[in-house]
Amino acid sequence: MSEMTPGTTMTVQQIADLIDHALLKPELTPQEVEEATAELAKSNIWSVCVRPSDVALAAKATADSQTRVCTVIGFPHGTTSTEAKVAETKQAISDGATELDMVLNIGRLKGGQHEEVQADIAAVVEAGHKAGFLVKVIMETALLTDEEKVAACQLSEAAGADFVKTSTGFAGGGATLPDVRLMRANSGPKVAVKASGGVRDIETALAMVAEGVTRLGTSSTVALLKGANERNDAGTLVVPEPGQDVAGADGTGY
Repeated sequence: MSEMTPGTTMTVQQIADLIDHALLKPELTPQEVEEATAELAKSNIWSVCVRPSDVALAAKATADSQTRVCTVIGFPHGTTSTEAKVAETKQAISDGATELDMVLNIGRLKGGQHEEVQADIAAVVEAGHKAGFLVKVIMETALLTDEEKVAACQLSEAAGADFVKTSTGFAGGGATLPDVRLMRANSGPKVAVKASGGVRDIETALAMVAEGVTRLGTSSTVALLKGANERNDAGTLVVPEPGQDVAGADGTGY
C-alpha cells in the first residue's frame, strides 16, 4: 500500500492490508499457530508473521486465501552470523515465506561498525530479492539513540531494503509516533516504514498511517478490524493530520 494523505477515507480492507499479524511468542504450539493462521486468513489481512519453524504449516493454512506468510530472520537479537541469516532466509523461502523481517546486528550498529551492518543487511536483501520477495529491516528502536536510528535507516536503504521496521516486540518497547516520524524523515521514498509493537487500536493505527507508515506489526488484529468496522459504519475511518499523539501509541505491548 502507498502512503495515505491526511483526510483520506480508508476502507476496512485497506486497514486489513496494513496488518502483519505477529505469531511469534516462543510458547505457541504448532497447533495454536496453525489454528490462528487459518482463522486470521479469513479476515484477508496482508500477512501472518510466524517463527521460521512455522512457515511451512502457515503456508499450508493460508493456501486458499490472499493472506501471505511472513517470517523473521536472525530473530530476536540480530546476532547470528550473516551466513546463518542467509541460510535461514533461503530455508524460509523454500518453506513458503513470501516476506522476510530481518533483525540487523544491533550490537554492531551501536559499536559503530556500519560497513559490517550494511553488508549483513545486503546479504539477506540479495537472497530475498532473488526470490522476488520483500525484505524489512528491524532496528529495535527501544535500544537505540536517535542518531543510531537514523544510521539504521540510512544503512538499510543503502543495502537495498524495502522497509525499515521499529521493533521485534521482545526488547521492552515498540513503535512510537516520534520514532516512526524520525524513520520516515530519514528514509528515501523507495523505503517504506513498518510500525511494530504497541499498535493495539484503530486510533493508534490511523495515527501511524498519518506519519507515513504503510505496514503494522500487531497481535491486536481483531481489535483493529473491529474498530475499523465501527468507524467505517460511522463514516469516520479517516486518516488524521500528522503530529497528533494518541494515548495508545506509547510503544508498549504488542
